[in-house]
Amino acid sequence: MGKRRIAAAIGYGPEDAAPRLLASGRDRAAERIIALAEEAGVTVIEEPALAVLLDSGVQVGDIIPVWCWEATARILAFVLKKDR
Repeated sequence: MGKRRIAAAIGYGPEDAAPRLLASGRDRAAERIIALAEEAGVTVIEEPALAVLLDSGVQVGDIIPVWCWEATARILAFVLKKDR
């Protein structure tokens, strides 16, 4: 049996109090999330532990829980620095 894939898409807009979960899924859904992100030029970062936490404990559209903020902040900082 192959390795299971899990993907979570996060976003943070000026109107948001904190980052939100935009999409989450496993296996085929995860592959689709990753493919759509790549097609759109969105940075894809592998952070399996955070993806598992977000996929199992957060509903799409919800603010990322406080207990995930540190990992989420590191990812967003990396993306902002990369995109500049």
